[in-house]
Amino acid sequence: MFKFERLIAWQRSIELFEEIAEIADAIPNSYQSSVSDQIRRSCLSISANIAEATGRESLKERKYYFNVARGSVYETVSLLHIIKSRQHI
Repeated sequence: MFKFERLIAWQRSIELFEEIAEIADAIPNSYQSSVSDQIRRSCLSISANIAEATGRESLKERKYYFNVARGSVYETVSLLHIIKSRQHI
């Protein structure tokens, strides 16, 4: 088992991705290509960067990747607001 697999934040980010994928799949095709792709990528970035951070040796590098993951959380939330305002959720 990798270190990141024990992190609750990483586990929850995987669960979040599954929920986001369902939401993205429900977006109408005319709007889907840009927003659904972007929210999938931003959400996927959360778990990927958490995992990347745990594999880094220096504290500075770990902080960098954890910060990127946090930025991806903000991006995902912002996109969820847009999807909600368009009444797709």
